[in-house]
Amino acid sequence: MTTTRTARIPLDPPRTLVNRLAEWYSRRTYGAVLDPGRAIAHNPRVLISYARHERSLARWNRLDPTLKALAVMASAATIGCSWCMDFGYWEHAQQGIDPAKLRDVPRWRDSVRFSDLERRVMAYAEAMTTTPLTVTDEMVAGLRERLDDAALVELTMMVAVENSRSRVNSALGLTSQGFADRCEIPAR
Repeated sequence: MTTTRTARIPLDPPRTLVNRLAEWYSRRTYGAVLDPGRAIAHNPRVLISYARHERSLARWNRLDPTLKALAVMASAATIGCSWCMDFGYWEHAQQGIDPAKLRDVPRWRDSVRFSDLERRVMAYAEAMTTTPLTVTDEMVAGLRERLDDAALVELTMMVAVENSRSRVNSALGLTSQGFADRCEIPAR
């Protein structure tokens, strides 16, 4: 899954205290310094706001974790963000989400691995991600049959957040950093 890295912005931001702390946190948490952090670190205020925002998102808990992962991955796949797909696969696999489902997200319509609700969630994520949006009243009504309003709001916000992440990463030319490779069983 690793691809050639072609960032459109240098991934060596100034060595400030804020950036060194962000690198330390990233290595401690993820085992590597994340390229989006390196890119965003060129603007310390944006970096601090982004980090606070991501920490807040991590505490949201009204939506089932598998549904959240599938929605985020479907949005990233629709945009075509290889960095987000790579990191998302690794992150969600670390959280215990079925890796086979995560691998099948880009081809979810043809996969037998997903429940009806999971398919509705990924269709909704794709409909929110396309331009123009293609979300329908029927789509939302179908989700509301299975999700309460708080979970639907969280789902909607997570797809919107992933749209932002994927579009920023893609625009800055960030590509796979090799996280998914850490999830696979090594060949003997």
